[in-house]
Amino acid sequence: MTDVKRLFDFPYYQLAQYPQEGALVSKVNGEWIKTSTQEYIDKANAISRGLIKLGVQPNDKVAIISMTNRTEWNICDIGILQTGAQDVPIYPTISEEEYAYVLNHSESKYCFVSCTEVLDKINKIKGDVPSLQGVYSFDEIGSCDNWSEVLTLGMDHMDLQAEVDKRKEAVHEVDLATLIYTSGTTGKPKGVMLSHKNIASNAKHSRGRLPIEMGNSKALSFLPVCHIYERMLLYMYQYCGVSIHFAESLETISDNLKEVHPEVMTAVPRLLEKVYDKIIAKGTDLTGIKKKLFFWAVGLGLKWEPYGQNGGWYEFKLKIARKLIFSKWQEALGGNLKAIASGSAALQPRLARVFNAAGCPVMEGYGLTETSPVVSVNDMRNGGFRIGTVGKALPDTEIKIAEDGEILIKGPQVMQGYYKDPEKSAEVLKDGYFHTGDIGIIDSDGFLKITDRKKSMFKTSGGKYVAPQLIENAMKQSRFIEQILVVGEGEKMPAALIQPNWEFIADWSERKEKNIPSNPKEAYTSEVLIKRIQKEVDKFNERFGKWERIKKFELTPDIWSIEDGHLTPTMKMKRKVIKEKYMDLYNKIYEK
Repeated sequence: MTDVKRLFDFPYYQLAQYPQEGALVSKVNGEWIKTSTQEYIDKANAISRGLIKLGVQPNDKVAIISMTNRTEWNICDIGILQTGAQDVPIYPTISEEEYAYVLNHSESKYCFVSCTEVLDKINKIKGDVPSLQGVYSFDEIGSCDNWSEVLTLGMDHMDLQAEVDKRKEAVHEVDLATLIYTSGTTGKPKGVMLSHKNIASNAKHSRGRLPIEMGNSKALSFLPVCHIYERMLLYMYQYCGVSIHFAESLETISDNLKEVHPEVMTAVPRLLEKVYDKIIAKGTDLTGIKKKLFFWAVGLGLKWEPYGQNGGWYEFKLKIARKLIFSKWQEALGGNLKAIASGSAALQPRLARVFNAAGCPVMEGYGLTETSPVVSVNDMRNGGFRIGTVGKALPDTEIKIAEDGEILIKGPQVMQGYYKDPEKSAEVLKDGYFHTGDIGIIDSDGFLKITDRKKSMFKTSGGKYVAPQLIENAMKQSRFIEQILVVGEGEKMPAALIQPNWEFIADWSERKEKNIPSNPKEAYTSEVLIKRIQKEVDKFNERFGKWERIKKFELTPDIWSIEDGHLTPTMKMKRKVIKEKYMDLYNKIYEK
């Protein structure tokens, strides 16, 4: 096979170029179980035959909902696509009502689920989804048909392989491959229509931005594969002959990193912030010379610039810091990482500096579900890395900045539109460009910098514009602040609703003997805590113009979560929802 045009071509390309003994590797009952490239293809073909026997037709929809990434997901993905059907990956953590909405809107015929937790949600709503003909689980659950039954059905009907091959032949690169329902910070989720070409081109173009040794690298996968970011990278890994290891859960990542020793992994900024906070907390517990050395190294790391821009003396000190301190950071991340690709939200420049200084290269990129997803990404090679930017555009991708600062994209990765929603599609696909809703600038060297979301920018009653995300990203560098929503549209001044970092505060309170209650519902009114957070706010306010500074804030008593509706499944804030939830605190700020 010379080229990859459709998503199901990826494993066949791997078989021809870089066949892997462990193409897909999952941990089952404490043991890493390998699936070879050939076995991957054989099982995908069995799933295709089984689905055809079950009556799946081209352009039917089949949903996949899994709590964790696992080998079965990829096998089902390829198996579904080979029949000419499209798959509908669904975020496992959304509500039952949203499950029902997505399954009904997509008219999904079958559904693969991972475990009891997902199955329970499906069982509660499947009576409201007339299109749904069957549910299969990856785990052995007595009350549910198992996915192995579809495999066995396919094994028993080898005669249907000719039909599979015929259907594959009929699928073209411009055909719809998948529907991905966006998190929906406002209103109902929208079904993003992505073609085979959208995602395949993005995987092939992204390959050039990660330092992967073809046919001889390992990746750890843990970001939800129902999100296009991780899914696209899984195809890219297959294209590069990378052995994909699936982490057991978010809680086991540090153990899995040490077991797998991957060269590459993906992350979201929130995870990197938590890793950094844990490392700093450990450093704080040190004493004497060890503590001094630790914070000397961190201080050095926070000043890091790429390409030795700080000069020879700095690089000499950094060499010592890497040997004495940062080598332990590298070990904690498996000791072998060549790149961590960061996406989904803005990465604080201090994290990019300190992780790169530590020899754990973090490369920030930018994209949206509607762009399959990557638009631009940093790359250490050939001068392609600049702190505080999301890098340069991928090949064949044009980035244009509109008069109002909105980022517009043209390229093979731009979606076909929103499923069953021509009006919303026409709103964002205009004049040959996708209108992202993000505000940004391109510097003279072609690096893209994101400054805010168009919809989240606001004007105070004094007529001054405020870009809240810039302020939020700065304030979140404080270890006392977990989440922050800057408000103030039409008001006399900007203010904020803040969710404190309760985990850190409990530790800080104990160390400093502050006696702050351990229950957030009691602690959020603590004068001691409010005063301490005021100090943090004052410190970061210094970076902004007088009209942008947070003049007042209120702490919230809850931990903002996906389950309670504060955050989308990709951990973005639902700004309107949060403001409505805490309207009493908002009114208190502005004394309404």
